[in-house]
Formats: sequence, structure tokens, C-alpha cells
Amino acid sequence: MIKGFGVKTLGMTAAAVIVLAGCGDSESSQAEADVKLDGVPERFATGEGAKIKVIRKIGGDDHTAQYLAGVQEEGEALGFDVDVFTANGDTASYHDAISQAIDADYDGLILSHGDDAATVDAVQRAVDKGIEVVTFDSNSDLESIDGVTLTSQDDEELATLALDQLVEDFDGEANILYLWVDGFPPMVRRDSIYQEVLSEQPGLNELERFGVAAEDTSTQTQNAVAALLNKYPEGEIDAIFATWDAFAIGAARALDEAGRDEINIYGIDVSNADLQIMQQENSTWDYTAAVDPKLIGSINLRILAKKLAGEETPQFYDLEASLISRKQLLEADDDVNMVSLAEVIPNWGESDAFEEEWMTILKEHNE
Repeated sequence: MIKGFGVKTLGMTAAAVIVLAGCGDSESSQAEADVKLDGVPERFATGEGAKIKVIRKIGGDDHTAQYLAGVQEEGEALGFDVDVFTANGDTASYHDAISQAIDADYDGLILSHGDDAATVDAVQRAVDKGIEVVTFDSNSDLESIDGVTLTSQDDEELATLALDQLVEDFDGEANILYLWVDGFPPMVRRDSIYQEVLSEQPGLNELERFGVAAEDTSTQTQNAVAALLNKYPEGEIDAIFATWDAFAIGAARALDEAGRDEINIYGIDVSNADLQIMQQENSTWDYTAAVDPKLIGSINLRILAKKLAGEETPQFYDLEASLISRKQLLEADDDVNMVSLAEVIPNWGESDAFEEEWMTILKEHNE
């Protein structure tokens, strides 16, 4: 009888403990829900975050990986759920992903390299549904849609930095190969500067041009440049201006295989693969103008966060470029990669653009 009484009592006690524990968890959860973060916009004051989708048309390269890493790290630091998708150049997949994101009721979209008219239509559908949108290197016609921010690298500055260095190195007298492809907004902007420089520098002579945007751009470029090297023997080509690092990679491989180290490459964009080639012995890739792709992703996310918070954002934003030289890389104590590049190039990867105080509060809270 005493034994039975003891078992029953213990059972009731255990149940009471479970109930109390459950109440404690419930009260704790409620307490967290009731927390108001001082100085944080109402939408995020309770730490609820937002649901973000990042959709990039191109992919498969270092630049894409770095860009997406920047968006994800910044978003997760703010407590957002960030999903990413790369279409690897497949237009149909790109637009399918946008349609699915609109139907899935994401709070915000970040679209990269949407260069066609269908992207404008898709963004209009998203905005009509109340979804905030930021774009990167996309169709300029998107400016017709209220509330959308169009971001890009400062493509005019990128081209100017590389071409000014080329002009300086050759005193305005050079025979050049031009690697460029039409149809993409950043390429159009870079070409506008190239045309200006050609008109201002009559000593610059474009021998040939080549350009294709495909999954194997570097390979196709390598083959094309190799053929041109056979057409123009040593002494007839001074430099190559590559408006995309995929072009520069192909050109560098062709020059290396042909032993044509008298030709200098002036490129645009940077990645770990690019830095590795620039630091190789006898590399002729002397300069590349670039913006940190990871920083681009971070800033895109900050702008979107401000939109979600109901704060004012610009219609356009260009990210400042830097010129990276092979000489700077070789003067470093160790091999330079995208992480250590900040130790070589002043202010590389640093920007407080759109970094609001309330974002700092949110990041500290989420830690």
C-alpha cells in the first residue's frame, strides 16, 4: 500500500514537473516574441526577419559564388531566410525561378543579370504583388518600375581604369585585340568608354575583336585568341583589352601556350582563378579593374532590407571600382586570394553603404 502510494505520488510529481517545464518554455517563447529591439524598424523589432530569394541568371564561376556568399552572409546576420538560385545562363530556368518565387510569397527578391524584356515584366508582377525588388547588372528598362533599385558595378569606371593604364603604358600607341560581347547592360556601358578612348587616342588601333557568352566562354576565347596569334606574328599585337574576366582567362591561356609573353592583358573583374593566373610566372595579365563581388552581394541585401523596413532607397547605385596590378600581387608576402586581397588593395571589400545603425543592432541581437 505504501509502495503504491509512492508510485502514484512520483507519477503526479513527474507530470507536474513536465507541465511546469512546458509552461516555462511557453513563457520563454512568449517573452522572446514580446521583445522589442530599440531603434529597429517596426517590421524587424521583434526579430522576425524576412524571406528573401536571390536569383542569378549567370553562374558557375567564382564571381557568382562570391556574390551569393555576400548576400547570404549579410541576410543571415540580420536574421533573414535567404534562398539562392543560379540558372547558369539558362533563360527559361531563370524565369521559372522568378515565377516560382512570386507565387511562394517571398518578401523580397534580388535579381542578377536579368538582361531581357521578360525580366522587366516579371519584376512588374512581383512589385504588383507587394514584393520588394533589387536588381544587379540587369535590364536598364527596369527603371520604369517604381520602387525598384538598379545596382551595378561602376562599369564606366572599370573600363576607364583599365584603358587609362593601357594608354599610359604604351604612350597612346598600341595595336590591340578587343574581347567584348554585346547584349548585356554592363558590356554596353564598358564599350561606350572603349569607343570614347578610341576616338580620343588615334594611336590605338583595334586589330580584331571577339566575344561570346556561353558556358565555355574561356575555352572559346582561348581558341579564338590562339588563331589570332597565328595571324599576327610577334611584334604585331601589343595588348589585349578583355571586358570580362572569362575573356581574360582564355586569352592568358592562349598567350601562355604560344609563348607570347610580349602581349599585355588589361582585364575587368576578379576572382580566385584570375588572381592565380596573374601571379603565375611569366603571366602577361598585368592589370584588372574590379569590384569585390562579395561586397556587391552584401550591399544588394542591405538595400533590400531598407526597402522592407519602409526606408528610402535610391533608384540607382554604382559600386566603386579598384585597379589591381600584377606587380602589387607579386609584392605580397604570400600568394594573394580573394580573402587576402584586402591586405594588398586599399579599402578592398570595405563599404558602409546602406549600413544603418539598426542593422548593427539586429546583427548583435542575432549573434
